[in-house]
Amino acid sequence: MHIGNYIALAHHSEQELTKAFRQVAEHHKDEPDIEQICQLLATWSEKHVNELKTFIERYSEENSNEPERLTQSLFEEPRSGGGALLRDLHDLWLMANEAELCWIVLSQAAQGLHDKKLEAACARFRDDTKRQLAFLLTRIKVAAPQTLIAAD
Repeated sequence: MHIGNYIALAHHSEQELTKAFRQVAEHHKDEPDIEQICQLLATWSEKHVNELKTFIERYSEENSNEPERLTQSLFEEPRSGGGALLRDLHDLWLMANEAELCWIVLSQAAQGLHDKKLEAACARFRDDTKRQLAFLLTRIKVAAPQTLIAAD
């Protein structure tokens, strides 16, 4: 059974997403909504990490450093300048999509295993991730014209 691979991938993806949301909140404190909302969204991912512990105990977790490599390539160093916020939101959106795909895959496995608790957890986590993605996409749409057209 390879479910431990995806539990690890989901676990580490949510850990990295938590760190990235907090990093973006810190780097863009001057944007009125970014600091507070990114901190809030970080707590949602942190909650997923904590609630996954039950399933890690049940199914184990195999090593996965893939999410860390994704974070390192996306958030190499703090960005500054006109396009920094747009690029950081773009990278958060990519990372959140990675997490959502993990929840979809694990949900399918949970259905196959008839594990109703894992299936319900994946549904809750995916709903939260969809809300994270909706915020990020909305904020990207707001930032894009200002960044790409109006800024020098």
